[in-house]
Formats: sequence, C-alpha cells, structure tokens
Amino acid sequence: QVQLVESGGGLVQAGGSLRLSCAASGRTVSTYVMGWFRQAPGKEREFVARISRGGAMPYYSDSVEGRFTISRDNAKNTVYLQMNSLKPEDTAVYYCAAKFQLTAKSWDYWGQGTQVTVSS
Repeated sequence: QVQLVESGGGLVQAGGSLRLSCAASGRTVSTYVMGWFRQAPGKEREFVARISRGGAMPYYSDSVEGRFTISRDNAKNTVYLQMNSLKPEDTAVYYCAAKFQLTAKSWDYWGQGTQVTVSS
C-alpha cells in the first residue's frame, strides 16, 4: 500500500512554468512505475507521462512531449513533473499514480490531485 500526495499546482500565465511534486508514503516509491495524469473540466482523465522504477524510459503524451519532464528521486520518495511553456489547454487537475508493472494497463494507486490553471 502506498499513499500519494501531490503539490505544486497553482495559477500561472501562458508560457510560464510549474513543477509538481508527488510524495509517497507507506512503501518506497522505487517499488513502482510512476505516472502523471490530468483531467480538465468536462473531459476524461488523460495520460501525461510515466517513468520506470529506475528513472529510465520516460514516456510522454504527444500533447506534452518536449515541454514536460518527469523525474524521480527514489531517495526522497518523490516524483516530479516539470512543466514548461505552459498553455491554457494544460489547465486541469493533475494526478500522480503508481503501478507495479510497466506493462499493466491499470494503475494501482492514485493521489487526490493538484489544480493547475494556465491563464492566457
């Protein structure tokens, strides 16, 4: 069992940057593949990025590739999402997630989310 708590969201102007953090407790985050998702008002939750246990093989959705960077610090039990060149369409609640298997379709644990609002 692992608990995930996101932080770092807020209001930023278009073109700005934010860094989200996901702090894990209960079990070491190195046990899990970690990911970020987001859900905009009236839309389904969508995949943003994920990173393997050791930090290799980051993978991004097309909509954020080249602007967002996922990273992890297993010693701090924390995963990050650096978001640059933010656009109004990035406005959403951002969720951290964890799963055991890289190839699994479903994610095992979710955080409560942090709001990101990008103004034009």
